[in-house]
Amino acid sequence: MWKMVGVIHIHTDTPMSNEIQRKALIRQSALCVWLDLSRSGLDKLRKKDPTFPKPIKDGDSRQAAAYYVVAEVDAWLLAKIEARDAA
Repeated sequence: MWKMVGVIHIHTDTPMSNEIQRKALIRQSALCVWLDLSRSGLDKLRKKDPTFPKPIKDGDSRQAAAYYVVAEVDAWLLAKIEARDAA
């Protein structure tokens, strides 16, 4: 099985791929595409839901690129799906 992470394709059937996927980062712009949100929509989601993963900034400036850990976003999505299904 292949999984697209940003523009990187990772083969997910090997033990090494699980380690890579656990540490994989996705740029904020790619996360917006993945979640089908605008940048302002992602900002609103982050403010509204304290359980949403925190970004990793690539520098101290306000304009520094923001990245998210793919495994954390996956876990957040799974938790949301489980909460929906339990209701």
